Amino acid sequence: MKRYRKIIFVCDSGTARAPMAEAIMKEYIIKYPVEIESRGLVVLFPEPLNQKTEAVLISNGINAENQMSKQLTAEDLQSEHLIIAMETAQKQKILEEYQDSLEADVEVLTDLTGDELEILNPYGGSLQSYGLCYETLNKTIKKLVNLINEGRNE
Repeated sequence: MKRYRKIIFVCDSGTARAPMAEAIMKEYIIKYPVEIESRGLVVLFPEPLNQKTEAVLISNGINAENQMSKQLTAEDLQSEHLIIAMETAQKQKILEEYQDSLEADVEVLTDLTGDELEILNPYGGSLQSYGLCYETLNKTIKKLVNLINEGRNE
């Protein structure tokens, strides 16, 4: 995998899966300096993390206090950035909406790691569904970090 200066996780609102993925990935050691952030596709104003997302992160020893949602912008789409969507539909939306300014690589998380199923959106579900989302993201991001650290596919 090629080296990126910044990795940005993207989900719909920027309050659940993407910030959860960001927080998880920051717990791992990456062999070169890389910024890890998250964005939403529809963020009308900054919002704090979904309460269930925050509770699951805290219960797993991760502090994501004061994290606020941010809108994905054309400035995020630079050539040294990797944009990671949670679903194919989100990737398509990014490719369509930003086609004139898109220089970044845009991928679906599970496509990068070779997993069959996309990361399900826990929004509106029970705390248990957020916990399951965390477990799935953690396994998938561990694979992603290994790919990054091994430098495969360069």
